[in-house]
Amino acid sequence: MTEPTLQPSLPVNPRRPTVRFMLSHPAHAIALGFGSGLSPVAPGTVGTLWAWVVFLVLQPWMNDLRWSLLLAAGVVVGWWACTVTARNLATADPSAIVWDEILAFWAVLWLVMPAGWPAQLAAFLLFRLFDAVKRGPVGWADGLFKLKRGQPIGWAQGFGVLFDDVVAALLTLLVIALWRWL
Repeated sequence: MTEPTLQPSLPVNPRRPTVRFMLSHPAHAIALGFGSGLSPVAPGTVGTLWAWVVFLVLQPWMNDLRWSLLLAAGVVVGWWACTVTARNLATADPSAIVWDEILAFWAVLWLVMPAGWPAQLAAFLLFRLFDAVKRGPVGWADGLFKLKRGQPIGWAQGFGVLFDDVVAALLTLLVIALWRWL
């Protein structure tokens, strides 16, 4: 008698996100940064640039309470969106998911503003460096929610997508604070 094989809940091969995929579900549109994550080159950087532009557009209508509410809601909605999108792409942390960069960089800008162009650029470069290199605390955070072989993509992985960028944002803010202090 042969043992029954377990049917995977996700496709064996990961999917590549497309505009059609993004438009097929609201979670996909959010997680893919409303298209910025579809960039074939450096989607995390493109998503962070998109976040920067949107931050500057929203800034005249925002205050601390509104930013804190937007970021809190963005974490909850983003956790859901990143989980759903990762499952549907059959990849635990697809590079096309950029909602994590968007939220984290909004938090950085919110806390460093008002700042001139050079300080905003420094924040952007520091954040991208910490997020892309993933050394030290960011690497630790990135590894916390990795899947073990055979595990389905779940809520922990959706949270993990967001978590390492929060740590990158905190490190960015720490460096900026130390820079201003010196």
